[in-house]
Amino acid sequence: MINGLIILCAYLIGSIPSGLWIGKIFYNTDIREHGSGNLGATNTFRTLGKKAGIIVTVMDVLKGTAAVLLVTLPVFSDTTLHSLLLGLVAVIGHMFPIFANFRGGKAVATSAGVLLGYSWPLFVLLFITFIVTLKITKIVSLTSMIAALVALIYAIVYYFITGDFALGILVAFLFTFIIYRHRANIARIKNGTEPKVKWL
Repeated sequence: MINGLIILCAYLIGSIPSGLWIGKIFYNTDIREHGSGNLGATNTFRTLGKKAGIIVTVMDVLKGTAAVLLVTLPVFSDTTLHSLLLGLVAVIGHMFPIFANFRGGKAVATSAGVLLGYSWPLFVLLFITFIVTLKITKIVSLTSMIAALVALIYAIVYYFITGDFALGILVAFLFTFIIYRHRANIARIKNGTEPKVKWL
């Protein structure tokens, strides 16, 4: 009973469509009808601007963090589930949100939030990697996939040092999700048509 409830909570947290709600409430705009049509932070930056993009990014990150930290709440103290499983459920909720007809984002920011809640040094490493790579490439999708690869390498090395198998499995899943969700971006990168950011 308690495990089912905490999984539901993690999914609902991940399902919060930050970009959709910020766009509709404060800008009277449905970002699904603009740009890439995606509900993630990148399309929010592209459609609504830097301020809205930053807000949505922070909200999407915190969804992952909140899901991981659910196990610290007294009401869920009896759960036998690993916190990273809840983070994974939140990422699935972000990609397939019940509050937005199951059309969500590409899981990058929420995945980062999961890692923030579980291993903040890894989050810091990925944040630095993301900013530096984005500054160089100006391509968010490519930067996101590079950051995911760095996370995977870190998790593998970390496993051999500490034996933390759960982190390795989670990052492997997140890496797979991120690459799969960016398959159209990969095709555009190959043919040189992937948009570049102008706000950094």
